Amino acid sequence: MEPESVRKRYLKVDTATVADVLDTLGLPNRGLAPEFAPYPPSAGRMAGWAYTIRGKMARYAASGDPRKMKAVDGVGKGEVTVWSGEGRGVCFFGELIALGMKRRGCAGALVDGGIRDIRWIARQRFPVYARYRTPVQSIGRWKVTAWQVPVDMPGATSKSVRVRPGDFVLADVDGVIAIPARVTEKVLLEAERLTNKEVRIRRELDRGATLEDVLAKYGHV
Repeated sequence: MEPESVRKRYLKVDTATVADVLDTLGLPNRGLAPEFAPYPPSAGRMAGWAYTIRGKMARYAASGDPRKMKAVDGVGKGEVTVWSGEGRGVCFFGELIALGMKRRGCAGALVDGGIRDIRWIARQRFPVYARYRTPVQSIGRWKVTAWQVPVDMPGATSKSVRVRPGDFVLADVDGVIAIPARVTEKVLLEAERLTNKEVRIRRELDRGATLEDVLAKYGHV
Protein backbone atom coordinates (compact mmCIF):
# COMPACT_ATOMS: atom_id res chain seq x y z
CA MET A 1 0.00 0.00 0.00
CA GLU A 2 1.10 3.58 -0.64
CA PRO A 3 2.31 5.00 2.71
CA GLU A 4 0.29 8.22 2.71
CA SER A 5 -2.84 6.29 1.78
CA VAL A 6 -2.27 3.96 4.75
CA ARG A 7 -1.80 6.91 7.07
CA LYS A 8 -4.98 8.65 5.91
CA ARG A 9 -7.00 5.45 6.20
CA TYR A 10 -5.80 4.96 9.77
CA LEU A 11 -7.14 8.42 10.58
CA LYS A 12 -10.63 7.03 9.91
CA VAL A 13 -10.48 4.17 12.44
CA ASP A 14 -10.49 4.36 16.23
CA THR A 15 -7.71 3.32 18.59
CA ALA A 16 -10.26 1.17 20.43
CA THR A 17 -10.95 -0.83 17.28
CA VAL A 18 -7.24 -1.19 16.57
CA ALA A 19 -6.64 -2.38 20.15
CA ASP A 20 -9.27 -5.09 19.67
CA VAL A 21 -7.62 -6.23 16.46
CA LEU A 22 -4.21 -6.40 18.12
CA ASP A 23 -5.71 -8.54 20.89
CA THR A 24 -6.88 -11.08 18.30
CA LEU A 25 -3.38 -11.14 16.80
CA GLY A 26 -1.80 -11.96 20.16
CA LEU A 27 -0.41 -8.45 20.65
CA PRO A 28 -2.31 -7.30 23.76
CA ASN A 29 0.16 -4.83 25.28
CA ARG A 30 0.48 -2.14 22.64
CA GLY A 31 -1.56 0.59 24.29
CA LEU A 32 0.30 3.48 25.94
CA ALA A 33 -0.28 4.77 29.45
CA PRO A 34 -3.48 6.79 30.02
CA GLU A 35 -1.42 9.82 31.08
CA PHE A 36 -0.75 10.59 27.41
CA ALA A 37 -3.23 13.27 26.35
CA PRO A 38 -3.67 15.66 23.41
CA TYR A 39 -2.35 19.21 23.76
CA PRO A 40 -4.49 21.17 23.30
CA PRO A 41 -7.47 18.89 24.00
CA SER A 42 -8.78 19.78 20.55
CA ALA A 43 -5.58 18.57 18.82
CA GLY A 44 -7.51 15.82 17.04
CA ARG A 45 -6.36 12.48 15.72
CA MET A 46 -2.72 11.71 15.03
CA ALA A 47 -1.33 8.97 12.80
CA GLY A 48 2.06 8.21 11.32
CA TRP A 49 5.20 6.12 11.34
CA ALA A 50 7.41 6.32 14.40
CA TYR A 51 10.57 8.43 14.20
CA THR A 52 12.12 7.77 17.58
CA ILE A 53 14.15 10.17 19.70
CA ARG A 54 15.66 9.07 23.01
CA GLY A 55 16.97 11.31 25.79
CA LYS A 56 17.60 11.50 29.51
CA MET A 57 17.44 13.87 32.45
CA ALA A 58 20.93 15.35 32.82
CA ARG A 59 22.47 18.52 34.19
CA TYR A 60 24.76 20.24 31.71
CA ALA A 61 26.08 23.71 30.98
CA ALA A 62 25.06 24.82 27.49
CA SER A 63 22.86 27.25 25.63
CA GLY A 64 21.15 24.50 23.65
CA ASP A 65 21.10 20.83 22.66
CA PRO A 66 22.73 20.36 19.22
CA ARG A 67 21.87 16.64 19.17
CA LYS A 68 18.19 17.51 19.48
CA MET A 69 18.46 19.79 16.46
CA LYS A 70 20.27 17.09 14.47
CA ALA A 71 17.67 14.49 15.40
CA VAL A 72 14.77 16.69 14.34
CA ASP A 73 16.46 17.44 11.01
CA GLY A 74 15.96 13.79 10.03
CA VAL A 75 12.18 13.72 10.41
CA GLY A 76 10.30 12.90 7.22
CA LYS A 77 6.83 13.19 5.73
CA GLY A 78 4.11 11.22 7.47
CA GLU A 79 6.24 10.41 10.51
CA VAL A 80 5.37 10.96 14.17
CA THR A 81 8.27 11.87 16.41
CA VAL A 82 8.29 9.59 19.46
CA TRP A 83 10.19 11.25 22.30
CA SER A 84 11.30 8.91 25.09
CA GLY A 85 13.31 9.61 28.19
CA GLU A 86 10.96 9.89 31.16
CA GLY A 87 10.98 13.66 31.45
CA ARG A 88 10.40 15.03 34.93
CA GLY A 89 8.98 18.53 35.04
CA VAL A 90 10.50 19.79 31.78
CA CYS A 91 9.25 20.19 28.23
CA PHE A 92 11.04 18.40 25.41
CA PHE A 93 10.22 21.03 22.80
CA GLY A 94 8.03 24.04 22.10
CA GLU A 95 6.61 26.09 19.27
CA LEU A 96 9.72 26.59 17.13
CA ILE A 97 10.74 22.93 16.97
CA ALA A 98 7.11 21.96 16.34
CA LEU A 99 7.01 24.40 13.42
CA GLY A 100 10.24 22.97 12.02
CA MET A 101 8.89 19.43 12.24
CA LYS A 102 5.64 20.39 10.56
CA ARG A 103 7.51 22.03 7.67
CA ARG A 104 9.30 18.72 7.12
CA GLY A 105 5.97 16.96 6.76
CA CYS A 106 5.94 15.50 10.26
CA ALA A 107 2.46 14.27 11.24
CA GLY A 108 2.70 14.96 14.98
CA ALA A 109 4.58 14.19 18.17
CA LEU A 110 4.26 11.70 21.04
CA VAL A 111 6.12 12.87 24.14
CA ASP A 112 7.10 10.86 27.23
CA GLY A 113 7.53 14.15 29.04
CA GLY A 114 6.26 17.70 28.83
CA ILE A 115 5.15 20.18 26.21
CA ARG A 116 4.83 23.97 26.26
CA ASP A 117 3.78 26.80 23.91
CA ILE A 118 0.54 24.89 23.53
CA ARG A 119 -1.49 27.89 22.38
CA TRP A 120 0.95 28.61 19.55
CA ILE A 121 1.37 24.97 18.53
CA ALA A 122 -2.42 24.74 18.33
CA ARG A 123 -2.43 27.53 15.72
CA GLN A 124 -0.19 25.37 13.53
CA ARG A 125 -2.69 22.49 13.77
CA PHE A 126 0.17 20.22 14.73
CA PRO A 127 -1.07 17.38 17.00
CA VAL A 128 0.94 16.62 20.12
CA TYR A 129 0.22 13.91 22.69
CA ALA A 130 2.26 14.23 25.88
CA ARG A 131 2.26 13.13 29.51
CA TYR A 132 2.01 16.66 30.90
CA ARG A 133 2.42 20.37 30.14
CA THR A 134 4.98 22.65 31.74
CA PRO A 135 6.56 26.05 31.09
CA VAL A 136 10.04 24.79 32.12
CA GLN A 137 12.51 24.30 29.26
CA SER A 138 14.78 21.25 28.86
CA ILE A 139 18.03 23.13 28.19
CA GLY A 140 20.48 22.26 30.94
CA ARG A 141 18.08 19.63 32.33
CA TRP A 142 17.29 17.03 29.64
CA LYS A 143 19.13 16.14 26.46
CA VAL A 144 18.87 13.87 23.43
CA THR A 145 21.17 10.83 23.45
CA ALA A 146 20.09 8.93 20.31
CA TRP A 147 17.49 8.78 17.57
CA GLN A 148 15.99 6.18 15.24
CA VAL A 149 16.61 3.45 17.82
CA PRO A 150 14.09 1.27 19.71
CA VAL A 151 12.60 3.16 22.67
CA ASP A 152 10.41 2.19 25.61
CA MET A 153 7.28 4.21 26.35
CA PRO A 154 5.04 3.84 29.45
CA GLY A 155 2.37 1.23 28.80
CA ALA A 156 -1.31 0.86 29.67
CA THR A 157 -1.34 -2.87 30.47
CA SER A 158 2.40 -3.38 30.78
CA LYS A 159 5.22 -1.40 32.34
CA SER A 160 6.46 -0.29 28.94
CA VAL A 161 5.79 -0.59 25.22
CA ARG A 162 8.75 -1.02 22.88
CA VAL A 163 8.42 1.30 19.90
CA ARG A 164 10.76 0.81 16.96
CA PRO A 165 11.45 3.14 14.05
CA GLY A 166 8.81 2.46 11.42
CA ASP A 167 6.14 1.20 13.80
CA PHE A 168 2.80 2.93 13.34
CA VAL A 169 1.45 5.34 15.97
CA LEU A 170 -2.26 6.10 16.24
CA ALA A 171 -3.80 8.51 18.77
CA ASP A 172 -7.29 9.85 19.42
CA VAL A 173 -9.55 10.83 22.31
CA ASP A 174 -9.33 7.28 23.72
CA GLY A 175 -5.53 7.27 23.93
CA VAL A 176 -2.45 6.14 22.02
CA ILE A 177 -1.52 2.79 20.53
CA ALA A 178 1.67 1.60 18.79
CA ILE A 179 1.28 -0.94 15.99
CA PRO A 180 4.30 -3.08 15.04
CA ALA A 181 5.49 -2.36 11.50
CA ARG A 182 5.15 -6.00 10.42
CA VAL A 183 1.36 -6.00 10.99
CA THR A 184 0.49 -2.39 10.10
CA GLU A 185 -1.38 -3.20 6.90
CA LYS A 186 -3.03 -6.35 8.28
CA VAL A 187 -4.32 -4.43 11.31
CA LEU A 188 -5.62 -1.62 9.11
CA LEU A 189 -7.66 -3.94 6.90
CA GLU A 190 -9.27 -5.70 9.87
CA ALA A 191 -9.90 -2.40 11.69
CA GLU A 192 -11.65 -1.06 8.60
CA ARG A 193 -13.80 -4.21 8.41
CA LEU A 194 -14.82 -3.85 12.06
CA THR A 195 -15.47 -0.13 11.64
CA ASN A 196 -17.87 -0.83 8.78
CA LYS A 197 -19.56 -3.46 10.91
CA GLU A 198 -20.00 -0.96 13.76
CA VAL A 199 -21.54 1.54 11.34
CA ARG A 200 -24.15 -1.03 10.34
CA ILE A 201 -24.88 -1.84 13.99
CA ARG A 202 -25.39 1.82 14.92
CA ARG A 203 -27.70 2.25 11.95
CA GLU A 204 -29.83 -0.71 13.01
CA LEU A 205 -29.97 0.51 16.61
CA ASP A 206 -31.08 3.94 15.40
CA ARG A 207 -33.86 2.23 13.45
CA GLY A 208 -35.16 0.52 16.57
CA ALA A 209 -33.30 -2.78 16.79
CA THR A 210 -32.57 -3.98 20.32
CA LEU A 211 -29.12 -4.70 21.67
CA GLU A 212 -30.12 -8.37 21.87
CA ASP A 213 -31.05 -8.27 18.18
CA VAL A 214 -27.73 -6.87 16.99
CA LEU A 215 -25.67 -9.14 19.26
CA ALA A 216 -27.49 -12.15 17.85
CA LYS A 217 -26.86 -10.94 14.31
CA TYR A 218 -23.32 -9.58 14.56
CA GLY A 219 -21.87 -11.12 17.72
CA HIS A 220 -19.57 -9.26 20.09
CA VAL A 221 -18.07 -6.03 18.79
